[in-house]
Amino acid sequence: MPEETPNESSAHDNQPSPETPQGSSDGQKKKRRRRRRRKPAGDRTASTESTESSSPDSDSSPRKRRTGKDLAAATPSKRPSRRDKRPSNKPDREGRLESTAEDAKVVRQRNVRDSSNEDIFDQDKGFADLGLGDVLLEQLKVLKFDRPTHIQSQIIPHIVQGKDVIGQAKTGTGKTAAFGLPLLQLVTPGEDFQALILAPTRELAIQIHKELEELGFKSHIRSIPVYGGQKITTQADKLAKGAEIIVGTPGRIMDMQRRGYLSFNNFKFVVLDEVDRMLDVGFRQDIKHILGLCPKKRQTVFVSATVSDEIERLARSYMHNPEKIVTSAGSLTASLVKQYYLSVQPWDKKSLLLHLLTHEEPDLTLIFCRLKRVVDELAKTLSQKGIEAHAIHADLTQGKRNQVMEKLRAGHLSVLIASDLAARGIDVEGISHVINYDLPEDIELYVHRIGRTARAGSGGTAWSFVTPEQGPLLTAIENHINTEIPQLEYKDFKPGTPPPDYLEQEARRKARLEETLARGNRFQVGEQPVVEAEASPEKFPGGIIPTKRPPKTLGGRIRSSRRG
Repeated sequence: MPEETPNESSAHDNQPSPETPQGSSDGQKKKRRRRRRRKPAGDRTASTESTESSSPDSDSSPRKRRTGKDLAAATPSKRPSRRDKRPSNKPDREGRLESTAEDAKVVRQRNVRDSSNEDIFDQDKGFADLGLGDVLLEQLKVLKFDRPTHIQSQIIPHIVQGKDVIGQAKTGTGKTAAFGLPLLQLVTPGEDFQALILAPTRELAIQIHKELEELGFKSHIRSIPVYGGQKITTQADKLAKGAEIIVGTPGRIMDMQRRGYLSFNNFKFVVLDEVDRMLDVGFRQDIKHILGLCPKKRQTVFVSATVSDEIERLARSYMHNPEKIVTSAGSLTASLVKQYYLSVQPWDKKSLLLHLLTHEEPDLTLIFCRLKRVVDELAKTLSQKGIEAHAIHADLTQGKRNQVMEKLRAGHLSVLIASDLAARGIDVEGISHVINYDLPEDIELYVHRIGRTARAGSGGTAWSFVTPEQGPLLTAIENHINTEIPQLEYKDFKPGTPPPDYLEQEARRKARLEETLARGNRFQVGEQPVVEAEASPEKFPGGIIPTKRPPKTLGGRIRSSRRG
C-alpha cells in the first residue's frame, strides 16, 4: 500500500456521506491533489519545516483556514485600502473632486475678473446704480464683482422696472447674471414656481442653476434644475418640495407639466436663454407651447448672442412692447479672442492637433467636432499619445457628463472634446484655447464655439482647421462676424501623405455625388426611389381628386394602387 502523507485524510474520512454524492467526494480529492502539485517539492518541504519549527503541534493538528481578520492581525504594516490608492483627480462617492491646495489656487486664478476692460465692463456705472437691493449688492462684493458688463448695465434696470426685454450680446459677457440678478430681486421668497428659465441643453441649465445659487446665496431664493437624463421621480420629489425659480430644458419642462408635477399657472417671469440655439435644435413648437400655457400677464425676457429677424418676430409675438438691447454691434465675437485659421489636409488634422497641443501647451483647451463618432475617436487617439482628454456629447449618460463637468470646473482637466450641442452649456472660466477641429457648417455656431473662451474680460485664442474645399465656408464666417481671420502657419509641421485608401474613398464619394446630381433627386446609389402612382378619379367621386399620393410600403413591397 502507498504511504500516507502527513496531511492526507484516511480512507474512512474520504468515504462519501449519505448526503454527499460520490462525484462530489472525488472532485474534492482532485482539488486537493492539484493544490499540492502547484508548489515544487522543495518549496513545500521548506514551508512545512518552517511551520513545524514555529508550531510543534502542526504535524498532528489539521491546517486551519486563515480568514481576512487573521491576515490583518498577522500583518504588522497596515495595507492601503482602495480608497487610499484612488488618484486625487477622480470623483468621490459624493460626486465632488478632491482638490489639492495647488489645484484650488489654479481655480481661483482662473475665476479672477478683470473689470478694467472697457470693451466688456461699463466703467461709468456700478451695480448700485442698477436698482439692485442691498442683499444682492453685499453678495456681489463677496464674489468680487466690481463693475457690471455692458449688457448687465443696460438690461438689469429694464427688468427691475418690469419691462419685457430682447437682449443681444457677445458670448462671455455675463448674460446669465444680466437676467439672474433682477429675477433674484423680483421673486417673492417662499412662493413656489414664480420664474421659469429655459435653456437649450442640460449642461447650460445646470450652469444657470449653479450661478443662481451663487448669486442668490444671501437671498435664500431656491432654484431647481429640470432636464432630461435624470429620473422623473427624482426631479418630481424636488419639485414637490417647491422652489421659486425653475431652470430646465423645454422637453423635460413639458413632460413634467403633462405629468402634473409642475404647474405654469403662477409663473410671473419667463426667460429664454440662448434662443437661437433652441430654435436650431428644434424647440420652436415646444417654446410656443410653453409660452402659450404661461399666464398672459407676465414678464418675458429673450437673451441670445445672435438675434435674427425670425427670433425677433417670435419674441414680439409673446411680448408686450419689449425693449431691444444690442451690445454686440460690429463684430459678433469678443475682441479679446485671437482668431486664426490653419490650412490643413483632411488626413493631417490629427497630426496637426497633436503638434499644437504638444508645442503650444495650452492651459485649458476645448476642441469641437461635428460628429459624436469623431469626438470619441479623437479622445481615444489623444489618450494613446499620452494626452489626457475627455469626451462629452449627447450619447453619454448624465452621470458621466456630470463627472466630466466637475473635473473641468475643478481644474483637473486640460483637454475636452465636445460636440456642438453638448458644449453649448459649458460656461467655465479659464478656457484658454478653442480649436475648431471640424469647421461648423452653420456659421452662427462659430460665434458660440469661440465664445467659450475670453469670458469676463480674460483673453483667449481660437484655432480653426480649414481644408482646401472649405475656403468659401471660411469666407462666409468672416462676413458673418465682420472680422478677417488671419492664417497661422507652422513651418516646423511637416504634412504627411494621404493614406492609400483615402483617395479611393474620395473617388467613390465624388462618383456617388455626381450620379446623385445627374439623377436630379436626393437618393443615394443603391436605394430605390419612391414610386408615386396616379390616383384613379373613380375612387374620389364628388371630391377633390389628387393627381399624386404618397405610396405605402408593406412587407418590403411598394403598393402603387389603391385596392377597392
